[in-house]
Amino acid sequence: MTFKELGLKQEVLDAVASLGFVDPSPIQQEAIPQLLETERDLVGLAQTGTGKTAAFGLPMVNQVDFSSKTTQGLVICPTRELCIQISKDFQQFSRNFRGANIVPVYGGASIDTQVRQLNRGAQIVVATPGRLMDMIKRKRVDLSQVSYVALDEADEMLNMGFKEDIDAILENTPNDKQTWLFSATMPKEVVRIAKNYMDNPIEITVGTKNAASKNIEHHFYKVNDRDRFHGLKRIIDFEPNIYGVIFCRTRRETSEVADKLIKSNYSAEPLHGDLSQAQRDRVMKAFRNKDIQLLVATDVAARGIDVDDITHVINYNLPDEIESYTHRSGRTARAGKKGTSILLLNTRESNKLRFVEKIINSKIDQKKFPTGKDICEKQLMQLIDKVVEVEVKEEQIAPYLSAVDEKLKEFSKEEIITKFVSAEFNRFLSYYENARDINDDSRGGSDRGRGNERRRGDRERGGRDRDRGRDRKPRSDRRERRGDKDNGGFNRNVEGESTTLFLNVGEKDFSDKGHLIRVLCQEGGVAGKNLGKIRMMDNFSFVDVAPKIAGKLLKGINGVEIEGGRKMRAEVSNQ
Repeated sequence: MTFKELGLKQEVLDAVASLGFVDPSPIQQEAIPQLLETERDLVGLAQTGTGKTAAFGLPMVNQVDFSSKTTQGLVICPTRELCIQISKDFQQFSRNFRGANIVPVYGGASIDTQVRQLNRGAQIVVATPGRLMDMIKRKRVDLSQVSYVALDEADEMLNMGFKEDIDAILENTPNDKQTWLFSATMPKEVVRIAKNYMDNPIEITVGTKNAASKNIEHHFYKVNDRDRFHGLKRIIDFEPNIYGVIFCRTRRETSEVADKLIKSNYSAEPLHGDLSQAQRDRVMKAFRNKDIQLLVATDVAARGIDVDDITHVINYNLPDEIESYTHRSGRTARAGKKGTSILLLNTRESNKLRFVEKIINSKIDQKKFPTGKDICEKQLMQLIDKVVEVEVKEEQIAPYLSAVDEKLKEFSKEEIITKFVSAEFNRFLSYYENARDINDDSRGGSDRGRGNERRRGDRERGGRDRDRGRDRKPRSDRRERRGDKDNGGFNRNVEGESTTLFLNVGEKDFSDKGHLIRVLCQEGGVAGKNLGKIRMMDNFSFVDVAPKIAGKLLKGINGVEIEGGRKMRAEVSNQ
């Protein structure tokens, strides 16, 4: 099937051809005719990288009247990166329509600029839920004439706590609109949206529902927490041509891992919510241009990554929401290409592996970390291949050859080869000389064989981190296993009287109490032992704390931006 057979206007077909699209992907073949020929709502389930944006974008552009300045199409997506990417795609799709104005509306950018763009007449608005709600409250956007609403990455928006915002936005649109919901997975919250806001929708599933792409190889490595970063380095060193994304759970961990990689001379940059929009744009531009080889990112920050050539996704830690693994791994194997998704797991996380396998409907194979010898051999062969394939520019290099011959005349051919290889290769030989085995054999790991890698690792961690290890989990993670029935699995007691704090965040913002505790400890700068009973509701929480740290905690967490762009607010409760 060709794009022409799908029933699109010539202006859209010309735009598609100029973008280099040849054949429609399966989700496009299934969805586009339905969206053009019927007025029914539609649920499209397909993995990331399968062309979902064009599946709803081309029909929306095809049907909007660009001679009018009223807003007729609305796309809601979870993050500003994805919002920007979708807007650029829509601008390309509509390039042959005179007067087309596609406006992205997202946080982290000037709201006044976005208002001016909307006032010029935006036929299609692409928005994140938080900023769009702000625009609705300010009466800066008119959704009363919207005919088409697309919810992209619906499962992720709900995971990020935007359920109430999405409800409110949809209630501000006409009842007779068409609603198109696209998602990689179909959890119960997405089913609820479909039930409440869609009328007898057509359901299209490409592949297996809630399963990962079959073009992705899934591997996991068992590793002790203290060796997690060393394990990461071995994976990277064993793949000289890696071009990948490393996922971390928190912004702090993202920064730490990126800093360690950069200090170790790897081509890496962090991407997380603490960066300004200009910084995020700079990092993403460098990554897309392959000026950097490794992107270290949080789940939310990476939601807008749409790069076809990513070879590897490395999960430095499992995501807090196990379902997010599908979205992480979907960053690779895009546009029909193959890719690899890697998990670093400690022994305690073995039970979670079964949940991941259930979600992706596939078994994940265990791999052993390569030895120092394996890595050195792989890197050496990569160097030799590079020498063999290098283009020799004889005219440019000829003037220098006589001076080179003079310098090297006392050495034999074998000596020259050895010296050139050593000049490029000595750092690997030195680093991995006498390197110990870091594979977790499930017996707690041995400290035998303290070679150069261990000593260099100690120097990287430095000071007291030599004993504790910066990559170990926070105390809240370790205590989670001890269990306390009255406190959601945590054994925390506040001696004497306690102060109860009210927080404007709840279960929609955090996967569990452990996740909330980690944020309180890290952002509030308090010890976990000073936190008591925690009661999490859907939209808010109550936390008992030791009176002596209540003021410090309030100061530390008020205004902190959590994943999804919302800001935490806390105050002393009167309950």
